[in-house]
Formats: sequence, structure tokens, C-alpha cells
Amino acid sequence: MQQEESSRFGFESTAAEVAAGVDLAGRVAVVTGASGGLGAESARVLASHGARVRIGARDVAKGEKVAAEIRRATGNDAVTVGALELGSLPSIRAFAAATLASHPVIHLLLNNAGVMACPLARTEQGFELQFGTNHLGHFLLTGLLAPALRAGAPSRVVCVSSSGHRFGAVNLDDPNYQQRPYDKWEAYGQAKTANIWHALEVDRRLQADGVRGFALHPGAIITELGRHLTTQDREELMARAPAGGFRWKKVEQGAATQVWAATAPELAGRGGLYLEDCHIAGPSVDLMSQVGYAPWALDADAAARLWTLSEQLVGATFC
Repeated sequence: MQQEESSRFGFESTAAEVAAGVDLAGRVAVVTGASGGLGAESARVLASHGARVRIGARDVAKGEKVAAEIRRATGNDAVTVGALELGSLPSIRAFAAATLASHPVIHLLLNNAGVMACPLARTEQGFELQFGTNHLGHFLLTGLLAPALRAGAPSRVVCVSSSGHRFGAVNLDDPNYQQRPYDKWEAYGQAKTANIWHALEVDRRLQADGVRGFALHPGAIITELGRHLTTQDREELMARAPAGGFRWKKVEQGAATQVWAATAPELAGRGGLYLEDCHIAGPSVDLMSQVGYAPWALDADAAARLWTLSEQLVGATFC
């Protein structure tokens, strides 16, 4: 069991504040879903501290606009964009190949992109959309970029999960809802639990090579992540809220924990951790709470089984 550890930062901290004083010159960061929201803010802050940033975006034109804004705001011209559709295995492979060609050494992979509580839909290869995009897409990308992450050691893989992982663990027998009724919130919880298990197993498998894995809850933020939500969905989400409702963050605050995970000196040499509000989280005492992790979140055996299943589903084996 992971015990809670506080830091000098917290709920109100912004990404810029947690990165203050950090020198990322010569470091390479790959950020998915950085054409807006938390990804764009994370990319901006990393670039402002000297990192070379590679953005993966579904909408390349939108991603290029964000990259141009980052270059203009930071004076850092080393911000590039590549097409990345996490619901398409060929797109992921193409993005990874292009990224490795231009960035054979990577120090940070921020798996930020995601979808939430969408109607039943499937990826190009037939995976349930949330599981396929949020987990399997990032699983394949991480595996393909692993050689560059090893070359960049000490390096970090940061998987953006959510307190929504409490909506459900991963059903390893039917992750793609082929044999059971679809529930969008359960499916979201499954995908977010998968993000945590992915980070745990990355850390277990790669820490000897200097690659560490982290998962995190960024907080409740209004971004394009909620684009699929109907009025009824929003009402149901609020019904699941902790007593007193959600505490909302601005985008600059929402990006703070992932930037902290990526850059915090105090996390050097550590990994396999679940983070929230810029600190190491402890277990949740109440699944209706917005704080802490669910009992199944740090299940190492389940994480190892998910890795094996994920390899089978994407058709690739990674060390």
C-alpha cells in the first residue's frame, strides 16, 4: 500500500509554479493530446523551461496552432507536431517511427490524451473506444518509444488517470464490452484504472533501465474531455460527486500534477506512484471521495496481467 506524502505544492498550485527553477535544456518531451487543455498547458510550461517538445495531435492543424503559440510565447523554436490518432494502431506506429527518427533520445513521455464517457463506439481495430484510446493507444506508443526512453535515462512515463478510476477496475475477461452490457461510466473507470496499471507495470519492467512510471489524477477541470457528455450525463456525474460537490480547477492548476510528475526533483529515483494535487496520494477511505486511490488501483498482479493482455490485443511484445 502506498502512503500519502505531501509536498510544498497543492490543489491551488499551477503548472508554472511547480516547474519554477527547473532546467529542462537538452531534455526531450513527448506530449499526447496537446492541441488543447491540459496537454497544451503542459507542453507550454515544459517548453518555457527549455525542453524540446514533440506534440501528438488528432487535429494537426489545431496542434500546429498551439505549437506556434508556444514558440511565440516561450521563444523556444523546438516544438514540433505529428499526427497521432490513438484509436488507430497504424497511426500510432507512424507517429512513433517519425518521432524516433527525429528524437532518438526521449526523457519524458506524457500520456495525456483521452476520451470520457462516450456512447458505445469502437476504434479502428474494434476496441471499445475509451479502453482503446485511453489505454491501448498509449500502451503501444509507450512500448514503441521505450528504446528512446531507455536512451534518455533517467526518464519518466507519466500516465494521466483520474479519480474516475473508482468507477471500476479492468474486466480482463471482457475489456471491450463484447459479452456484457455497455456502461459509459464503468468503461471510463476501467480505462482510467488501466492507465494506473500501465504506469505500475512500466515502472516494474523498466526501472532497472532508468525509466520510471507515474499515474495521476489531475483534478476536476472543464476541458474538451467532456465533449461527449449530455445533460443527463452531467447530472449523473454530479450525483457521483463527493459531499459538497467537485472542487474545480483552472487548466493551469489541472496541468500542475502532471508537470510535477514530469519534473519534480523529489521524485527522482522513484516510481510506481499515484499522484494528486502535486503530492503522492494515499488510499481512499471513501469511494465517493475525490481524494486517494481505490483498493484495486495498485494491484501489481492485475497490472502484469493487463500488460500481457494488451500485448495480445495490439499485436506486439515489449520488454
